[in-house]
Amino acid sequence: MASYPQGHHAPVSANSYMDISDNGAAGPPITMDQQKQHQTMMWQQNQYMGDSGIQSSVTTRAPSLSGKSQHDEMDEQQAMFGEVQYPQQVPPSNRAAGGYTQEQVDEMNQQLNHSRPQRVRSAMFPETLDEGMQIPQAAIHPGAETAVQRLSEPSQMLKSAVVNLINYQDDTDLATKAIPELIKLLQDEDQVVISQAAMMVHQLSKKEASRHAIMNSPQMVAALVRAVTNSHDVETLRSVGGTLHNLSHHRQGLLAIFKSGGIPALVKLLGSPVESVLFYAITTLHNLLLHQEGSKQAIRIAGGLQKMVALLQRNNVKFLAIVTDCLQILAYGNQESKLIILASGGPGELVRVMRAYTYEKLLWTTSRVLKVLSVCQSNKPAIVEAGGMQALAAHLDHQSGRLVQNCLWTLRNLSDSANKVGPQGPQEGLDGLLHMLVQLLGQSDMNIVTCATGILSNLTCNNQRNKIITCQAGGIEALVRTILQAGDREDITEPAVCALRHLTSRHPEAEVAQNAVRLHYGLPVLVKLLHPPSRWPLIKAVVGLIRNLALCPANHAPLREHGALPRIVQLLIRAHQDTQRQRSSTASGGSSGSIVDGVRMEEIVDGTVGALHILAREHNNRGVIRGLNCIPLFVQLLYSPIESIQRVAAGVLCELAADKEGAEVIEEKGATAPLTELLHSRNEGVATYAAAVLFRMSEDKPQDYKKRLSVELSSSLHFPLSWNESGAAAAVSHEDPYNMYSQQSAAPQRQGGFMQNDMPAMDNGLPDLGTHPDFAFEQPEQNGLNNWFDTDL
Repeated sequence: MASYPQGHHAPVSANSYMDISDNGAAGPPITMDQQKQHQTMMWQQNQYMGDSGIQSSVTTRAPSLSGKSQHDEMDEQQAMFGEVQYPQQVPPSNRAAGGYTQEQVDEMNQQLNHSRPQRVRSAMFPETLDEGMQIPQAAIHPGAETAVQRLSEPSQMLKSAVVNLINYQDDTDLATKAIPELIKLLQDEDQVVISQAAMMVHQLSKKEASRHAIMNSPQMVAALVRAVTNSHDVETLRSVGGTLHNLSHHRQGLLAIFKSGGIPALVKLLGSPVESVLFYAITTLHNLLLHQEGSKQAIRIAGGLQKMVALLQRNNVKFLAIVTDCLQILAYGNQESKLIILASGGPGELVRVMRAYTYEKLLWTTSRVLKVLSVCQSNKPAIVEAGGMQALAAHLDHQSGRLVQNCLWTLRNLSDSANKVGPQGPQEGLDGLLHMLVQLLGQSDMNIVTCATGILSNLTCNNQRNKIITCQAGGIEALVRTILQAGDREDITEPAVCALRHLTSRHPEAEVAQNAVRLHYGLPVLVKLLHPPSRWPLIKAVVGLIRNLALCPANHAPLREHGALPRIVQLLIRAHQDTQRQRSSTASGGSSGSIVDGVRMEEIVDGTVGALHILAREHNNRGVIRGLNCIPLFVQLLYSPIESIQRVAAGVLCELAADKEGAEVIEEKGATAPLTELLHSRNEGVATYAAAVLFRMSEDKPQDYKKRLSVELSSSLHFPLSWNESGAAAAVSHEDPYNMYSQQSAAPQRQGGFMQNDMPAMDNGLPDLGTHPDFAFEQPEQNGLNNWFDTDL
């Protein structure tokens, strides 16, 4: 035995540093404390007291942070390489506990060495083993994998790749050799031969290599197309349809089908009664529409739209989803396609699909088709009459966000037509929709809010029932809150203001609505919207709403206090200057009419003067208006060639003349001559207001002058005047001076002043229209400016 210096022990194996029996040599017994001390010393020697590598240039090995000892690491290495090694000396106590002797360990290692080829073979090529053959395992711990077992999956993948490569080449060679013969068979006169050849080609198209060979052969694709065109055999059509379907999954295959004239053949297959043929045809056409340029027009020419509309009567939801998506692609941006769908009965079938099914993808694709059709003026009435509004409204509470968004956009596009049908038409049954729209105003999604405000604006246009329902559903408060939260988003504020304008006029609860706007703190924000950065369309809508709100006496003081009057006068002056510049440009050969942001400045002049007319009914407001020095402008507007502007100008002068100061200023600014001329106007409202201003201007004149004026007025007007106790004249007319805004009659009557005519408020759909006689207030303008809410997107 080797001797060691005193105080040192023989080195202990790294695999058994806990074994301190010194190879079993006899010696004094070691106490438990000494054993623990020795273990600690050996651990320190192995882990910290080794060579750092600085003096001996040996690579430093930092202690492991994994918590594993070298003994554990050796166990892992043994398990990885399939070799089992055990300590040279196994104490008897361990043997009694189930340990192994050296002879047993050697025998096990020998057995594993002999079985290594079989284990490799089992991992990489298990199919070559004899059935029932047992292969010994090298893992020490149950569930642990050896290195050979870890190679099993990658080796199988490699083998499969090699086999596939060999088969791919075989498939290519087979298809290349077979294609010329199959082309001849497809051209045979015997239908049975053609059918068999088509089936063989279909089988070849299922494999990628042979499929590429087919699509690379224009002659083969052309032969398939001819077979479809000339054959009526179901099996032939099924096989060829399946082949074309397989080819359509590749861009090269789509190009080959398109160049070979395959689209008319596929459209022909859409008339087949066989489900599989229909599926092959519609999916192939769908792939062509998505990825092949020029296919849309080819399908239209081949009559594909008519065939697809007819297929909407089938009941397979997934099939219908593909059909409707094809219709959407074909109709998008193409007016001719939209008219073909209409002529084929498409709107009714699409609405039926929306009602009959619950499959989300089908509902989504169908709503997309309806959205595209809803921008077509010819399709709109057809969709509405088929009950499209109600069918779309039924899905507004769906969990699918994309479906809800498409339904809302479609409803917005349709909503301006929903009020054009008769009282017995589809507009009935929209109560639930109106309540839902008011609720949607509280959504955080601005796209939803934008659509909801637009739909409410259109549905409340000239529809008394819808106005009442919306007011009762809390629409006033919701719209005011929406305007407050929208900030400078005019795509929300403009339709919201238009909806408020509709709700504050011409229905039994209009006065309640006018008060509600004030009670919900809407007046300050409305006056603010009259200032920049608001554009003219929004300003025009706000001016119309303020005019309606001024019909409620309680709103006069708040509007004045918030500075509405000076701002309205500023807008009037600015718009009038624009019209004057444009008139000068027209006289020198320029274009007629001043249009800014799609709004005619004459409409702004009309609206602002109309609002001032109603606001001037209140005494304090009249003083503010006089102080703004705008009476000369009103007198100048009496010369306007536009009759509606003459009417509002004469109306505001009539109110201002109620005060002595106002009448004197009006007379000083030379209003007598134009007012006398307007007595002969064919418009009774203009003539009545002119007569009223002239009479009020004569109140300080002698009685003889008044009587002569009365005789002159009576002879000039086309209708008689009646005299009240104060000597003021009142027209005995039952025509509304503002009959442009309403078809209802309202006779001007004296109620404290000369005339207190509760004019029906302006009420029109999106976009807001002016009061020029050339425009129809009851219908959206047809000059293209209102198409901002009609979109294919």
